[in-house]
Amino acid sequence: MAGTVTAVDAFAKRPLWTQLYVQVLAAIVLGALVGYFAPQTGEAMKPLGDAFIKLVKMVIAPVIFLTVVTGIAGMRDLGKAGGVAVKAFIYFFVVSTFALILGLTVANVVKPGAGMHIDPASLDPSKVQEFTAKAHDLSPVGFLLEIIPNSVVGAFAEGNILQVLFFAISFGIALAMVGERGAPALRVLESLGQAVFRLVSIFMRAAPIGAFGAFAFTVGKYGIGSIASLAALVATFYATSIGFVLLVLGFIGWLNGFSIFKLIRYLKAELLLVLGTASSEAALPSLLEKLERAGAGKEVVGLVVPTGYSFNLDGTNIYMTLAALFIAQALGIELTLMQQLLLLSVAMASSKGAAGVTGAGFITLAATLQVVDTVPVAGMALILGVDRFMSECRALTNFMGNAVATLVVSRWEGSLDRVALAAALNGESEELAEPAPAGAAAD
Repeated sequence: MAGTVTAVDAFAKRPLWTQLYVQVLAAIVLGALVGYFAPQTGEAMKPLGDAFIKLVKMVIAPVIFLTVVTGIAGMRDLGKAGGVAVKAFIYFFVVSTFALILGLTVANVVKPGAGMHIDPASLDPSKVQEFTAKAHDLSPVGFLLEIIPNSVVGAFAEGNILQVLFFAISFGIALAMVGERGAPALRVLESLGQAVFRLVSIFMRAAPIGAFGAFAFTVGKYGIGSIASLAALVATFYATSIGFVLLVLGFIGWLNGFSIFKLIRYLKAELLLVLGTASSEAALPSLLEKLERAGAGKEVVGLVVPTGYSFNLDGTNIYMTLAALFIAQALGIELTLMQQLLLLSVAMASSKGAAGVTGAGFITLAATLQVVDTVPVAGMALILGVDRFMSECRALTNFMGNAVATLVVSRWEGSLDRVALAAALNGESEELAEPAPAGAAAD
């Protein structure tokens, strides 16, 4: 109708400073300045970041449950859910393996740890004792048993993504098998889903505060200067991860009909949030909603994104092999080709076993080095000081990897709406958590 202001038009006309990604970016810069010039004040800002992450984590379990259940229950063919899972895991295995190989290759070519000549006897194993203790819990049997929750309530209370996903898939299949008798329950769950996503958009208004607190704490506690001593490792990891996203994921995106650069622009607010909080989980609810709006099938989004957060950790995989070889090089340990292949195979298994473990990157590295005893686990103390800065890059790479995986699997399933995808990536779709001003027409 002529004269009607649409939500998209209203969003496009909004001042730049009111847009979420601009606010988060400003908060990150301000947080870095506070942490650098007033370190003690920066450290004191930690509760702001922790509070925001807790807010988001509070709704992750309901979001995953409602998205998965409604996606599966809405399918007419339950075999499709199995097909989505199989295709997703094939994609995860191939791309994750390539990420591990890439980290190994770059470490051998660049050799960021060469020339440090550190005496292994000078290392203090107590500094990484906490992480090595957690690594003992990553046995394959223990991991498989951990997927099954002791109780449904416990899975939600602990916020264990894999356990919630296991119950959601089971319940979704059961609801689909009930047929028409389950239709009222499905409608209730779909309505609850809309309410929960609206709650997410409300919480996201606090994202700049959370990003400010988290980044001020990181810079204040660890200091920008701590990067200098291990600049070669940090720079190599960042360059490798950026290359992986732009070239590898970019090529995959090109093969499947979308631009990685446009996808990055579409997800800019979430990427800045991940950068500020060093947690890809902070943007998980937003990613689910945005990928659906970009045309990915709801059932694909519900299955691929949560499982990808556990099994498709491209940034973590690059980090594991690169960091392991860096430690070996710094200690003057020469690894043969067979030892490096063993390291690669162990890293493939341990990276899957750490699904849902907080601080998974450092813990899985500890688990890998415990099996490949050629490189002492105590050597992890060398990178402990800069791990926080690298965790941000890990989270960003993991986040983009799962966004690309979801669109690719959705295309394979024939459930990708090309028109919606083009509209989203070309900026014709309103941003998540950026409700249109009062008076704008509702969708």
